[in-house]
Amino acid sequence: MRPSPRTTGPAATPWVLGVDSGGSGLRVALADASDPRRVTATASREPVRTGPAGIDAAHLLDQLLPMARTLLDEAAGPDAAFPATIGAVAIGAAGMATLGDDLRARLPEALRSALGVRRLALAADAVTAYAGALGLRPGAVVAAGTGMIALGTDLAGWRRADGWGHLLGDCGGGAWIGRAGLEAALRAHDGRGGGSPALLARVEAVFGPAPELPGLLYPRTDRPAVLASFAPEVARCATAAPGDPVAAAILREAAGHIADAAAAVCPPSGECEVALTGGLFTMGDPLLVPLRAALDERLPHARAVPAAGDPLAGAVRIAAALATDGLRLPADGRLLHVPTEQGS
Repeated sequence: MRPSPRTTGPAATPWVLGVDSGGSGLRVALADASDPRRVTATASREPVRTGPAGIDAAHLLDQLLPMARTLLDEAAGPDAAFPATIGAVAIGAAGMATLGDDLRARLPEALRSALGVRRLALAADAVTAYAGALGLRPGAVVAAGTGMIALGTDLAGWRRADGWGHLLGDCGGGAWIGRAGLEAALRAHDGRGGGSPALLARVEAVFGPAPELPGLLYPRTDRPAVLASFAPEVARCATAAPGDPVAAAILREAAGHIADAAAAVCPPSGECEVALTGGLFTMGDPLLVPLRAALDERLPHARAVPAAGDPLAGAVRIAAALATDGLRLPADGRLLHVPTEQGS
């Protein structure tokens, strides 16, 4: 829903801005701080660059500022007595925890100068995924797409599990499933145990002759995405009659890894709400059925709940809470950084 213009002057509740920066580009949403469900959004398909200093703050600002001004102009309307103002901004970015130093150093002053913003939250995308899925209450969220990370909080601190990238972790995520499927296909090609002729057939249909696969894959800079593109083929082989036992076993193992991560971050006392968010779970029953069983085994005190929204909705929710002094999620130097409010 597009917010209705407000022209009652500077005493009106300010707008808030939520930003989601990821591999597919930059998404920006403007919302009413008093009702963050009333939102209008725009997007860029150009991902923010990463350089030697990490995520490039200048490139993010080059995209964000024009988008924010356009949204503000639309919100104020042509007959507004006062310009629309932004009370708080929350930016969620993939890689913020480890690659966000340039953003943390430059964005507070840049946004204050350009938009008058004095309240800012810089969050890892896992945090905005958490806020989108569960809001500001304790629990655990597993965010899984190409990668996989679990995040939990009791509102005193954060617990993180995995999210270490496709070479060191992301166990159970899309790239992990795809890689396991490709390995099983090559085992079948070689005649080794544990191979899957069904997956080999899908590899050759999708990528061409199996011996050419390393040459196609290894030089790619987008290897995680290429690996993850094969995960749906693993699911199809697991469910297509008569059902491939190797593919089904890969999905059961993935479900176990995801449940292990959820168990590692779920608050240990009391009932723990667990939400699943991200594109991997659109795979449906081939993954969700074994995942439910694994969660029941590892987290008998947990209660699965549907994710309320996506990471952009989470960024908006964090910004609205910040603007109204209601942010309950724990600050953290890298996962959720809230700089000291700038003076007038």
